[in-house]
Amino acid sequence: MVKFDEAYSGNVFIASHPSYEDSQAVIYGMPMDWTVSFRPGSRFGPGRIREASLGLEEYSPYIDRHLESVKYFDAGDIPLPFGNPQRSLDMIEEYVDKLLAEGKFPLGLGGEHLVSWPIFRAFHKKYTDLAIIHIDAHADLREEYEGEPLSHSTPIRKACGLIGPENVYSFGIRSGMQEEFEYARQSGMYMAKFDVAAPLKEVLPKLAGRNVYVTIDIDVLDPAHAPGTGTAEAGGITSKELLEAITAISQSDVNVVGADLVEVAPAYDSSEQTQIAAGKFVREMLLAWVK
Repeated sequence: MVKFDEAYSGNVFIASHPSYEDSQAVIYGMPMDWTVSFRPGSRFGPGRIREASLGLEEYSPYIDRHLESVKYFDAGDIPLPFGNPQRSLDMIEEYVDKLLAEGKFPLGLGGEHLVSWPIFRAFHKKYTDLAIIHIDAHADLREEYEGEPLSHSTPIRKACGLIGPENVYSFGIRSGMQEEFEYARQSGMYMAKFDVAAPLKEVLPKLAGRNVYVTIDIDVLDPAHAPGTGTAEAGGITSKELLEAITAISQSDVNVVGADLVEVAPAYDSSEQTQIAAGKFVREMLLAWVK
């Protein structure tokens, strides 16, 4: 595992600060796609997002803030053991535990969406009032997939069991089993189907003062905007709407304590527009949510 006190030797996210000790936030990669149900390859997402970030401007006209105003350290990827989901999840949780203990804002790059589950566990240990904002095409509310409870289709159901469904808020959902949508209706969790920005703006006042973790699956975007993902779903939102949502969260009274962006699978996008878009979203997340 890359040590926290030494610079990552590979490509780093644009304008990454050279010192972990002085950083406010830490970018880290989780190159895992061991449980994907359709197209693998998201383990290459973190590296390609970093590469694409080098073409970004360092100033955001959305937030009116420059990357120089945020000290963040790119720690590289956690060297997860290939094909071993449980050990990989344990390593991620241990990693995030350390970041939180040292007062850092963790910003994770996936990797499949199951990588968010150990992050939820780590944050729940520190924040007893934790709420989760989940932006995704898929409900991710299955209890198992083909008999396997460790699946990228299960992290939000696991989160509901951990922090209570009433503390989970999903947006942009347009795919899932009928049972998943029934669970959402009956459990008390919040689910906005199809759209993100408008329902999010309605919910944010209810989360004022709360500690909130935000998890974004790139497949919330329509495949026209992000074809490079493992399970693309037609009928999604635009990049513009996702940027609007990120900005809206920054303008609210919620306290974002950490975030991730997952499911970029570069092999399915020869144009590189998916990782280019992801890099921009990460820039906006840093500028919007790291105080």
